[in-house]
Amino acid sequence: MTLTRTSSYKQRQKKDTYLMNPVKFTLWLFLVTVTMFFAAFTSAVVLRQGGGSWLYFKIPTTFTISTITIILSSITMQWAYYAAKKNEIAQNRIALWLTLALGTSFVVTQYLGFGALINENVFLAGKSANVAGSFFYVIVGLHALHVIGGVIFLIFTLAAAYQYKVHSKNMLRINLCTTYWHFIGGLWVYLFAFLSWIS
Repeated sequence: MTLTRTSSYKQRQKKDTYLMNPVKFTLWLFLVTVTMFFAAFTSAVVLRQGGGSWLYFKIPTTFTISTITIILSSITMQWAYYAAKKNEIAQNRIALWLTLALGTSFVVTQYLGFGALINENVFLAGKSANVAGSFFYVIVGLHALHVIGGVIFLIFTLAAAYQYKVHSKNMLRINLCTTYWHFIGGLWVYLFAFLSWIS
């Protein structure tokens, strides 16, 4: 009987060690898919650039501002995570509000950046469009959609924080939100560096 209980305990312990939370696993699977998607896109850009007739243009300063904004939002998001871990509820809420404000500002500056590109005669489509401009709009636009998804995630996390559902004993939501937010922030830094290089 003792041997059976010991064996059963060891099996459960091994299972707990290797199993990942299904929601967390789904998020990581999604992030891997997004990474592969943007990697394919950037590879296509490099190949197309080598084909000639590539329009070189200056990226508007607005996109630099948005880059700084999303880096700052990653810092405030990490602050929110640590505050939740320490059960500092008020600080967690403040940090989430700041992250939400910065995330929203990022989307707004991206939109303004598109306006600046149009003023420079860089278009998405039409007779005056160049494939370089089209790639730029598509890549930036798709990333912006992922940020909007992150903003919605933040709103739900913030709502949960006001319902006292974000604390040291309930870290899954803030953990997922932090992981996703850092990912889209890091992804943008990479994309911005890449787009600056090809432009």
